Amino acid sequence: MNKQNITVLKEFILMGITDRPELQAPLFGLFLIIHMISVAGNLGMLILTKMDLRLQTPIYFFLRHLAFINLGYSTAVGPKMLVNFIANQNKISYNWCATQLTSFILFIISELFILLAMAYDCYMAVCNPLLYTVVMSQKVCWVLVVVPYLYSAFLSLMTTIKIFISSFCGYNVISHFYCDSLPLLNLLCSSTREIELMIMIFSSFNLVSSLLIVLVSYILILMAILKMNSAEGRHKAFSTCGSHLTVVIILYATLFFMYMQPKSSHSFDTDKMASVFYTLVIPTLNPMIYSLRNKEVKGALHRIWKNLCKLHM
Repeated sequence: MNKQNITVLKEFILMGITDRPELQAPLFGLFLIIHMISVAGNLGMLILTKMDLRLQTPIYFFLRHLAFINLGYSTAVGPKMLVNFIANQNKISYNWCATQLTSFILFIISELFILLAMAYDCYMAVCNPLLYTVVMSQKVCWVLVVVPYLYSAFLSLMTTIKIFISSFCGYNVISHFYCDSLPLLNLLCSSTREIELMIMIFSSFNLVSSLLIVLVSYILILMAILKMNSAEGRHKAFSTCGSHLTVVIILYATLFFMYMQPKSSHSFDTDKMASVFYTLVIPTLNPMIYSLRNKEVKGALHRIWKNLCKLHM
């Protein structure tokens, strides 16, 4: 299909993950199960950290927002991706494509800074336990989540508006399973240099700044743990931040794979695989990591299960 200049595009066509017919059914089943587990796990974490009185602490306040973010971008992308496997031609309207891009960018950036806030919470809990309750007040916790949300909303709206006020060509096929910025830039007739530069600058700033603060926090945490005399104290400190560190390692390893690979080896196929891991697998892993590695979460689940059993007796 040749590119032609047109004034208005009403819809886009999403190519999906694969065009091989023999893979459509098994991949649909696999990703449907993953998406259902992701939604159930994050929704369960939201409800659990809200209902249980023993989980009304700063770390679970941040965990609740992390679950909300994971639920947000997996829901923004997952259902439309699943349609790719059962529809002959998966169309997405112009407005919904813009909405999907805005939502996705908002939640991606928010997750980086929520994890940063969680790293700071771990630092305060381990390195300054006597000041912890004073410093990590409810007001401070809300500031640490509201500011990232506002900043993320600003960047996501600015990026989406910049792309969608540009001139699209007649070619409306997106080589991806959701509306992402890079595939959309390839459909523009007008120059994309300014938008690409903006995306590169803000992506680098968000990724590097958040990672540096997380790394500094964990270096200070490790130094504090090594100075502890008791093995019990060290074990408690590791258990306090272990789940968060696991999530951080998985997330940043995926992001560096996506954005730090050489341009010569960069392809939409590798982007798709990395995007599947980021949008579906990580939101599924996060609630599992926090529930399986955390005695307080397992205790809360046990208490709620006992209460439900009593109600049905």
